[in-house]
Amino acid sequence: MNSSSLWIILQRMRVPFVVIVIAYTIAIIGLVSIEGIDDKGNPYNMSIFDAFYFVTYTATTIGFGEIPYEFTYEQRLFVSFAVYITVIGWFYGIGTLITLLQDKLFLNEIYKATFRRNVRVIKKDFVIILGYNYITSEIIKKALRENMRAVVIEKDRDRANEVILEGFTPSVPVLVSDAHNPDTLEMAGIHKKNCKAVISLLKDDNFNLRMALTSKILNPKVKLAIKSTTDNQSENLRDVGVEIIENPFAIISDQIQLALNAPTILMLEEWLYQIDNLEAHPMSLPRGKYVICGYGRMGHSLYDVLTQNGIETVFLDINKDVLYDFEQNKENIIINNADDKQNLINAGIREAVAIIAATNDDTTNLSILTTAKKLNPRVITIVRENEIADFSIFESSNVDHIFMPSKILIYKTTNALVNPMSDKLIRIMGTKDEAWAQHLAKDLIQKIDINPQTLEIKINKAEAFEVVRHLEEGKRLYLNLFQRSRRDRNQHNNVVPLLIIRKNATILLPSWDEEIYLNDEILFACDANSKNDIEYIANNWYEFYYILTGTEKTWIPFFRQKEKQKGKK
Repeated sequence: MNSSSLWIILQRMRVPFVVIVIAYTIAIIGLVSIEGIDDKGNPYNMSIFDAFYFVTYTATTIGFGEIPYEFTYEQRLFVSFAVYITVIGWFYGIGTLITLLQDKLFLNEIYKATFRRNVRVIKKDFVIILGYNYITSEIIKKALRENMRAVVIEKDRDRANEVILEGFTPSVPVLVSDAHNPDTLEMAGIHKKNCKAVISLLKDDNFNLRMALTSKILNPKVKLAIKSTTDNQSENLRDVGVEIIENPFAIISDQIQLALNAPTILMLEEWLYQIDNLEAHPMSLPRGKYVICGYGRMGHSLYDVLTQNGIETVFLDINKDVLYDFEQNKENIIINNADDKQNLINAGIREAVAIIAATNDDTTNLSILTTAKKLNPRVITIVRENEIADFSIFESSNVDHIFMPSKILIYKTTNALVNPMSDKLIRIMGTKDEAWAQHLAKDLIQKIDINPQTLEIKINKAEAFEVVRHLEEGKRLYLNLFQRSRRDRNQHNNVVPLLIIRKNATILLPSWDEEIYLNDEILFACDANSKNDIEYIANNWYEFYYILTGTEKTWIPFFRQKEKQKGKK
């Protein structure tokens, strides 16, 4: 109660209210007690109502005249006194009210009450986002496009105002507060059933870990998407039970690994992230000598991957503290400024096949690559871009491959939250080889097109009502149910099943003869028409019956309509 806006109003306004009540009481009692004269010259006393009415409009300086009869001098003398005390009482009350309306504590409580109400009325699935910046702004936009709401907690008021000025539709409730406080997460709706995830992608790993712990304590069922920048931090997050661990430097290293061994898998990933289509030229890196400038978090991850692949690697770093990692291979590290022509020559840039500028300064990275290109025009240039504002500069510099941690976080997070099966498929694909990936890409292009859509469907009453009804009757169904066209069941849709996840199994590229079970999760690649067909077949009795039997139904029993409505609820 001591933090509510109502309590603050009652606490601050109680004295002015008492003053006004006392002033009114004195004025009313006086008018009722003083004897007056009516229009016939007879003595009279005002009623309590007449006295209250007169004091009310007199105290507010409206002045309707003397009622019910003209006052005597005694009454006028008392009224003069009453006007002063009631007007002073009102001035005191109004002044206190104006002060209250300017009080930061009161305004903050009103703001919190509005935020709670806005969160309470959200009926769709939503995510709680800690901190607002370019990354989370893009995540919000992608989530809204997928019909998922967002709630933001930001401790900086200026950034919180940016959320309001952005004008998201539907609106995004934002709370200016420190997310460390569990009450803040509770206000943001972490206990609500439709709260699907908490996202913390801030630079401070300790803060992200603390928020993961707090969130899991408050709601063990909520999904977490947490940023990590070190292997140790990732391990800690896994111990907490974080489902989506976002380590941009590990992701970049994995992409380098794929570019060396299976570039088509990297192309398939970009298709699933909706970055490019299946005809895009995949990033393919040669084997040979690599010069890496900067042995920070990204450099450390790159060193592990390149070493595992037998790639000759030379590092340039100005920080002497990195030497302990190279006790056995000190010839692989040069402690000096990477942005220097002679140092690059000493590192072997002229015979290197690729150079990676991995420092945390965009200007330094750009300078390094410019110098390297002059020394070896054939060298492949790879850069880490730290600031989104510098993207056009790097593109204009003809850099071969740009890795932007912020964009990686955007694609990875939104895909994991909005398309969890696609995210699962990406992790599985990482274990496959180039031949497998080329076969899948060719199959998708031939059967669908160069940019297929994906569809995730779960065999439950909310997403596949007719299929569930059929299975609950003890009948069997097979995946080829979704292969047929609802316009002509003898024709096949442009669709490829990619993945089935069930309780005890994960089936990659299942055959059309695979049996369907309750609670199966199925991922399809398809075109727009096939996507509509699958959704209709799964939920529409007419279409389901036609695909199953080859005959059409012209009516639907009333009790079936009731069943379907109940299932959706």
